[in-house]
Amino acid sequence: MSEVKVNKISPRTNCGTVTLGDSGDSFVIPAGATITNNGTQTGFGRTGTVDWDTTAKTAGFTAVSGNGYFVNTTSGAITVTLPAGSAGDIVSLADYAATWQTNNVTVTPNGTDKIGGVDSSVTLNTEGQSVTFVYTDSTQGWLNTMDSTSNVRGNSFIVATGGTETTCGDYKIHTFTGPGTFCVSSAGIPANSNVDYLVVAGGGGGGSVTTAAYFGSGGGGAGGFRLSNSTCMPAPLTSPLATPTSLPVSVTGYPITVGGGGAGGAVSPTGADNAGNPGTSGNNSIFSTITSTGGGYGGGLVPCRSGASGGSGGGSRSGGGGSGGTGNTPPVSPPQGNNGGTPSPNGGADGGAGGGGACAGGTGGGPGSAGNGGAGSYVLGTGFAGSNGTPGPVCGAKYFAGGGGGGGYGPSYGGGNGGVGGGANSPPTSAPTCGQAGTTNTGGGGSGVLYSGSDSFGGSGGSGIVIIRYKYK
Repeated sequence: MSEVKVNKISPRTNCGTVTLGDSGDSFVIPAGATITNNGTQTGFGRTGTVDWDTTAKTAGFTAVSGNGYFVNTTSGAITVTLPAGSAGDIVSLADYAATWQTNNVTVTPNGTDKIGGVDSSVTLNTEGQSVTFVYTDSTQGWLNTMDSTSNVRGNSFIVATGGTETTCGDYKIHTFTGPGTFCVSSAGIPANSNVDYLVVAGGGGGGSVTTAAYFGSGGGGAGGFRLSNSTCMPAPLTSPLATPTSLPVSVTGYPITVGGGGAGGAVSPTGADNAGNPGTSGNNSIFSTITSTGGGYGGGLVPCRSGASGGSGGGSRSGGGGSGGTGNTPPVSPPQGNNGGTPSPNGGADGGAGGGGACAGGTGGGPGSAGNGGAGSYVLGTGFAGSNGTPGPVCGAKYFAGGGGGGGYGPSYGGGNGGVGGGANSPPTSAPTCGQAGTTNTGGGGSGVLYSGSDSFGGSGGSGIVIIRYKYK
């Protein structure tokens, strides 16, 4: 064998290349380290990493130094036996299906080897965990040099924040009783990327009357009621107005508008004949592409005897010359509300009409009596409506969007009842001279009022609400 001894080999020119041998040659470096012609290195010691075996392990096995293993415990617990250790040996394990918290991995040392100075097995029981063991010496044996307990995975379900957050089973509910933002940070896989919603607008205010007029004013219409139910609410049907079409969401912030109730009608100028005014319509509630329209106001003496159109229409004042407002304005399907009532044209000896509700129209007053507000719609199903809404005759139901009751005719006749779902009752003859307000966060209409010897202001509508519900696990 020939031998060449030199202190240094340099290229002929600066930044040149020195070629050792020909293609296919191997060079042996003393102390057993080699670099082959294809770049394979041996004898240099490990660099602190492992070569990962990408075929997940589903049963017990004995690890080989230098390898990393994905361990799948979906079907049951698994035992991993470490190899007989020598200094520098390395083994890594990772939770393949994020199930170690349910089905553990037991790591057992070989023979009398130790793990962390103790001749005993250890248990890995953290979801998404990954660990790396390096063999040091016979005193400490295998030491864990890296341990990740973060479960970094894509989300199969929607992840979002905003409003008052509650959970019910596998569902998460966000309730907005005022303005806010529904912030989606993960939209989930397509099968889980839709949300159900309840969007109720603010109710309309009732009209007012004056001391000199024996008329009853109209009740405010309920705020528009829109509901989707694609996630199998318990029977019976959640609402006759529910649509099975839920709403897709993406990673973004969705501004939430919760409509306020309209103000009740004022009296201006005080004491003047026929100076009672209509109420004010409620305000819209909005989530994404879903807009529920505010309830129409109830009619007063002048200038607007008729109820206004809206989610549900407001009721007309008594005495003829007016009509109930049109509900479901603008039109959507299923309808978001109903018409306000119109009193019979009998010369004025009847009360004001009730405002429309989500499930029924308001009724017109008859001789000596006032009209009632239309019934609201119920939401039946634990977790969707939370503690909001008003209780109704169906056990476990929460009602929304009832119309306000119409005002009675003269001091001898009581007012109409509000519709279930937050619609306000008109005051009886002995009550104060202010109409009653619709219930907060139901979208109920405010009541009309009757003449009771002094100026009477209409009741304000109740504010709306927005509720979002989706599967989160």
